[in-house]
Amino acid sequence: MEFGSLNVGLDLNKCEQECLMNCSCMAYASANLITGIGCLTFYGDLMDTRVFTDGGQDLYVRVDAVELDLYRDKDSSVPIFEVNDIFVATGNFSLTNKLGQGGFGSVYKGLLRDGREVAVKRLSHTSTQGVQEFKNEVRIVSKLQHKNLARLYGCCINGEEKMLVYEYLPNRSLDIFIFDKTRNSSLDWKRRFDIIIGIARGILYLHQDSRLKIIHRDLKPSNVLLDAAMNPKISDFGMARLFGEEQTEANTNRVVGTYGYMSPEYAMKGLYSTKSDVFSFGVLTLEIISGMRSNQSYEGSPSFSLIAHVWDLWREGRAMEIVNPSTMVEPYSADQVIRCIHIGLLCVQESTADRPTMSNVVFMFGNETSLPSPNKPAFVIQSRCEELQAPAAVRPENPSINQVSITTMEAR
Repeated sequence: MEFGSLNVGLDLNKCEQECLMNCSCMAYASANLITGIGCLTFYGDLMDTRVFTDGGQDLYVRVDAVELDLYRDKDSSVPIFEVNDIFVATGNFSLTNKLGQGGFGSVYKGLLRDGREVAVKRLSHTSTQGVQEFKNEVRIVSKLQHKNLARLYGCCINGEEKMLVYEYLPNRSLDIFIFDKTRNSSLDWKRRFDIIIGIARGILYLHQDSRLKIIHRDLKPSNVLLDAAMNPKISDFGMARLFGEEQTEANTNRVVGTYGYMSPEYAMKGLYSTKSDVFSFGVLTLEIISGMRSNQSYEGSPSFSLIAHVWDLWREGRAMEIVNPSTMVEPYSADQVIRCIHIGLLCVQESTADRPTMSNVVFMFGNETSLPSPNKPAFVIQSRCEELQAPAAVRPENPSINQVSITTMEAR
């Protein structure tokens, strides 16, 4: 194997390009310090390199773009874990430690040498989408600290291996409890209400109370984790976007997320704002109360989505029928349940101007002031997908091929 080569005809700038065009090139340097002519390129692992306070030769080392971005980000204080420590912690990513899998890659339970239990998100080698999500999640989560957000301990970058190390939350994700019939009854009304409030406070922090203004863009039950005390923690910030202080809206040609939780203006026009997260929160609230999925069909009902079903019952004065009696075994306030349904419907209104802000949502949960009547919700059928092409009006001139169909329906 060739560990280095010399090209006497190249200057330093051309030497850099020569190295960048060869994936095996790990470093380059000028062969002649005086003239700057001559190109030395190095391959394989660099060994026995030294730093001299005076003199010596400048060596330009190739660094992973993700790692370089982290070092350039002066506000980022993310600890970097050694890859061997992660392999040991997860038992070489043993299947017995696998917690789940998504578009980003797989998640494994691990135990660090200091005794901390962790959840390791391992970037899939075949996921081109995941690299940008990885960088995005590290940048954003490293700057956040709130009891209702999953805590990032650090990351690990080693060649093609890119991993995020989170706190381990033993009760896994919210969807397991609200949609699994064997676990659904373990969430009484008080716990459901506390989970709704915790999620609302976490989103409010993202939108208003943190140093950054963040739109999550992928709020759903599987992205809400539960700790040992069943406290909710919002996770998965790969799709999140930062807003400026005065920025209220943005648009994109790459619509990402999960249909059924996306606001209509985002799903159909690529427009997103804090009100997009408010819509997703409204869907989440109705799912937590009912234990029903947003795209579920209902026996004896013509409704094609949870939002439509709740809206029909609300107009008929029968909103309490969405509550599963088996989950309400202890005494509870029907007025409080109705108020939560009411707030959920306010959040999923079709017009962004009609939807409350998250600060208003938290305020409405915390007091008994009268609420405005909800207007017609947006009825969107959920499709299990992670990325959707935006409509033609917002697509680039040469859109990529995407084998996903989008179905939209107008409200009755």
